Amino acid sequence: MSENVAHALSGALGGIGAMIVTYPLITLSTRAQVEVKKVHASQLEAVRRILEREGISGLYTGLQSALFGIGVTNGVYYYFYELSKELLEKARKLPGKGGLTTAESMLAGMLAGSATVIVTNPIWVVNTRVTARKEEVEANPNAAARPAEVKKPLGTLATLKSLIAEEGVSALWAGVAPALILVINPVIQYTIFEQLKNMIERGRKLTAWDAFLLGALGKLVATGSTYPYITLKARMQLRQSASVEGDRYTSMLGGLRKIMRDEGVPGLYKGIEAKLLQSVLTAALLFGFKERLFLEAQRILRHLPGRAPQVIASAASVTAAAKP
Repeated sequence: MSENVAHALSGALGGIGAMIVTYPLITLSTRAQVEVKKVHASQLEAVRRILEREGISGLYTGLQSALFGIGVTNGVYYYFYELSKELLEKARKLPGKGGLTTAESMLAGMLAGSATVIVTNPIWVVNTRVTARKEEVEANPNAAARPAEVKKPLGTLATLKSLIAEEGVSALWAGVAPALILVINPVIQYTIFEQLKNMIERGRKLTAWDAFLLGALGKLVATGSTYPYITLKARMQLRQSASVEGDRYTSMLGGLRKIMRDEGVPGLYKGIEAKLLQSVLTAALLFGFKERLFLEAQRILRHLPGRAPQVIASAASVTAAAKP
């Protein structure tokens, strides 16, 4: 159990560090994903506009809620992934003898990922709205451009209160369907990481540099293959248009058809350049941080017998401090 706690703690703290480094790329990809116009600016142009209208802080809009969310998400995921892996090894009656098979790695990832999505979806609905700096997804991709208007964005708590008051608690789970489909994303990522890690460890000890490269490779493949669902999830997490029913992203198939109809295939991949770069850097940094943090967490836990709850509470306080 203490080893699972160490994995949860190191995963949460590693995720926070990686998020801080790469957050401007998340801002760029999120805003591109919810932009429905057929013609959209390049990434450099998007950066220039944000800097002109919002300053450098515009690139970090929503960072506080994202830090809280990534801490919770990685902590929950790593804990349940390691627990699932341990249970599967015991079920084989071969604990400690070799790594999981590909099928077992995928099963462990799906169990952990599904639990994580259900628990954390409300955090990411709020974060998407704060980061995108828009409450409602635009319905008409051919509408005339609106005059530039800079409004002070709502904070995390204000966005949460507004969402519940105007749309109800159920809106906190908007986009949960594509999010559950995206469980395959970490499944692909961690399966690649685990299998390549097992191959390396047959001959030598895994280094931090190995973890960095394997994490980057796994995330690159995972993000590139599932990106259309990432775009759809972002649009579903915004408040839907109150106009025509056909203009709403209310289901996965309907949403995908709408994007294809209005924007073509490129509409499914808006912001993918920034997202791929961010995902690869995040995964690489996360795995690099986590391997070192895991060893440190184990050392701390060995000196704190019976105090795992306090350790978890300490990790929670780090992520909660990011909330406004």
